[in-house]
Amino acid sequence: MGVAIQVLSKSTLRAFWQKHPQARVPLETWYASARAARWTQPAEIKRVFGANVDFVGDSRAIFDIGGNKYRIVAHIAFDWHQVMIKFVGTHAEYDRINPETV
Repeated sequence: MGVAIQVLSKSTLRAFWQKHPQARVPLETWYASARAARWTQPAEIKRVFGANVDFVGDSRAIFDIGGNKYRIVAHIAFDWHQVMIKFVGTHAEYDRINPETV
């Protein structure tokens, strides 16, 4: 068993669900799943999230949350056991960003 993942930062998720209360449960569910994880490579994330995660450059993962209503873009530092949330937003907001540079 590896080391548990540290998610940076829950306050980003909290700020989003305060504006979008219906996002709270799916975001808290994602957060709990990520914190309990012991990922050491992208394939392990894919096993958990299946079609609800894609990978782009700079070690970033794009998670479809809440039936694809919301997106999280996170930088994953496997060596440091950390997930840094780079973006959380609606699907429409996601369509206006570049997930590799946000």
